[in-house]
Amino acid sequence: MRMVFDHVPDRERETLEVRFAREISDPFAMDYEFHESGRPKRVAVMVSREDHCLSDLLWRWRNGDLGGELVTVISNHADHASQVEAVGLPFHHLPVDPAHKAEAERRALELLGGVDLLVLARYMQVLSPDFLAALAAPAINIHHSFLPAFVGADPYHRAYERGVKLIGATAHYVTTDLDEGPIIEQAVERIDHTQTPDAMVAIGRDIENVVLARAIKLHVEHRVLLNGHKTVVFR
Repeated sequence: MRMVFDHVPDRERETLEVRFAREISDPFAMDYEFHESGRPKRVAVMVSREDHCLSDLLWRWRNGDLGGELVTVISNHADHASQVEAVGLPFHHLPVDPAHKAEAERRALELLGGVDLLVLARYMQVLSPDFLAALAAPAINIHHSFLPAFVGADPYHRAYERGVKLIGATAHYVTTDLDEGPIIEQAVERIDHTQTPDAMVAIGRDIENVVLARAIKLHVEHRVLLNGHKTVVFR
């Protein structure tokens, strides 16, 4: 269940949760959370070389359509520093190599302190279980495939080889199981034999932008509830 209070008088806010626990949740052994909608959620982005999702998120944030407040961008490549800094956000370049990955993740955790959500906007590094455990915030990933089909790398080329008629994208929560976290949002686009792999990639980028933005907004508005390995999404 998701309930929204349009307005709670200041004099009642301090006692609302106490009364709710005593009169409703405790008698029925309910799990519950209260969230203040007036406090924007702090959102951080990690990205690699492909910047279509990052550019779309920056545009939506500047236009007030993201639902959260972007606070920082971290990348293992320096390519996007100028476009991030141009909109007044800090950009942090953290190169990652196998020999020093733990150090890069430690530094990233320092930069991500206090965020409410981490968004992997085509961040092409696998985050370690230790990193996810220490993050203390949920993370959302965009996968350029209609999961659970074509997991891993180069899904469009493998889809082309199989002659698929639908391609799509999936936004899901990040877990220690690669590309298997609870799914938040998905979308598909119909294609045919005339589309080359490059054309499919271009179509897929547009789908990824929309799906990722929807997932972020659903999450920061507390419209997503976890139910085991599934999600319940309130529209």
